[in-house]
Amino acid sequence: MGPRALIDPAALSHNLQRAREAAPGSRVVAVIKANAYGHGILWAARVLDQADAFGVARVEEGVQLRQAGVSREILVLEGVVDREELIAASTHGLQLAINNPWQLELLQRPGLPCPVVCWLKVDTGMHRLGFAPQAVAAVWRQLQDNPAVKGKVRLMTHLANGDDLRDDTSRRQIAAFRPLVERFGVESSIANSAGILGWPEARSDWIRPGIMLYGASPFIDGSAEADGLQPVMTLESRLIAVSHYHRGARIGYSGTWECPEPMRVGVVAIGYGDGYPRHAPSGTPVLLAGRRVPLIGRVSMDMISIDLRTRPQARIGDPVTLWGKGLPADEIARAAGTIAYELFCGVTSRVDFQEI
Repeated sequence: MGPRALIDPAALSHNLQRAREAAPGSRVVAVIKANAYGHGILWAARVLDQADAFGVARVEEGVQLRQAGVSREILVLEGVVDREELIAASTHGLQLAINNPWQLELLQRPGLPCPVVCWLKVDTGMHRLGFAPQAVAAVWRQLQDNPAVKGKVRLMTHLANGDDLRDDTSRRQIAAFRPLVERFGVESSIANSAGILGWPEARSDWIRPGIMLYGASPFIDGSAEADGLQPVMTLESRLIAVSHYHRGARIGYSGTWECPEPMRVGVVAIGYGDGYPRHAPSGTPVLLAGRRVPLIGRVSMDMISIDLRTRPQARIGDPVTLWGKGLPADEIARAAGTIAYELFCGVTSRVDFQEI
């Protein structure tokens, strides 16, 4: 049996409730972009049916949800890039983030099937997408006067450094954004996962939980457990070989790890071809039958090697957990020099996904 990803709907629902508890006065845009951070966009939409809306990155993701029968509000966070996407968004009732003059120009062209709800993106410091605060008044009026725009234009911004509670950038961003909301008297959204859990002043009309829904901490050196989150994905495989090696034997490609004594080494059927991080170093933990043992040597495409000195009873077929219940994805990500987002999104199609 190859690797499998066990996904837990109860944990996903719990994490949504955790977001609501943190911001009880806000409505929730559950972010399920990038195939729900690798967990399955249609699965997540079904489980998160108590969310007020869904957030996706691209129009095609929103269309996929509509074609699957999802009727919730859907916000396209990147907006549209051409007329074809705008027509599709209008046809399928998708809401659009408006973040550049090109999108304004597209909305001015006649022939849109239906008016669209728009969220004006304000660049308060992320410097990726959005209009500078001093440009917002003119853009907001232009949108509000456009018959292609449905209802009152909402405002949104995105925190650049929300994951660092010691950094004051988030407070400066919020301070730049709030006067615009008050000026126009409109609904607004600031808080991503970090904003929801760490910056109370970011909790406005709408919150946008992403990574926290999937059970990983949004903070630098954070702990999902400390944040009250439960892991949704448990990536597991099995031990497929056990061998004895002499002192000085080198393990794996380039022989980067040397046996310090005569010892048993196990091989697990998981590798970067399945989405396990190639740069995970020796010492990165895995759970072998519920007990921690370290990775040794380089990660291969299909296999990793593990040190069995503390598990003399290990046998072929024993279960191995790479991250999830009992082994936080945040810990594995830090060991590999990455973030849990990338681990989740990197799980490949040859891994078998199973709901538990």
